[in-house]
Amino acid sequence: MSGADNLWDRRYAQSGYLFGVEPNAFLARQVGRLQPGWRALAVADGEGRNGVWLAQQGLSVVSVDSSAVAQAKARSLAQARGVEMDFEQVDLSAWAWPRAEFDLVVAIFIQFAPPALRTQLFADMAHALKPGGLLLLQGYRPEQIAYATGGPSVAENLYTEPLLRDAFAGLEILDLQSHDTAIHEGVGHDGLSALIDLVARRPA
Repeated sequence: MSGADNLWDRRYAQSGYLFGVEPNAFLARQVGRLQPGWRALAVADGEGRNGVWLAQQGLSVVSVDSSAVAQAKARSLAQARGVEMDFEQVDLSAWAWPRAEFDLVVAIFIQFAPPALRTQLFADMAHALKPGGLLLLQGYRPEQIAYATGGPSVAENLYTEPLLRDAFAGLEILDLQSHDTAIHEGVGHDGLSALIDLVARRPA
């Protein structure tokens, strides 16, 4: 296991859920775009709050993360909420990403990746979508560093609108917004935050 994985295991080993048990607010607002029976991939899903919520909406969810500690908590949350989903402990940088298998790919605050790895992961996420499949992504903008209410302290790991437009140029961008909004997601994300939201579709 890498040092990075050990770091996340230590972060998730604290009592309670680091980012809470409720879904990300941006994700929850997209509920009208979702359809029961869709096959969904929750990328770097951590303790499962987003993947479990997707399963509660009737989607068939694959939740992937590198931390065994996080996934144990995610399984407990799924059991408590009465839903079934698939879990895979993977190194996303080395994982054999499925191709054209998912109706939905969800990536919420996956900003552990430096630029070179991020480029790879974004391409993998786009390729994982079926034709017509939907990508939902939220992250922090560089202005987040001044707020210090969550996220990485490395500016190059943060997102801008031009960066996302370029990275997902092969997708149809349905919505791309930058905004400053207070979020309350456990102790990990708490307070006024510089956010960016992306909704994009793979062309049919």
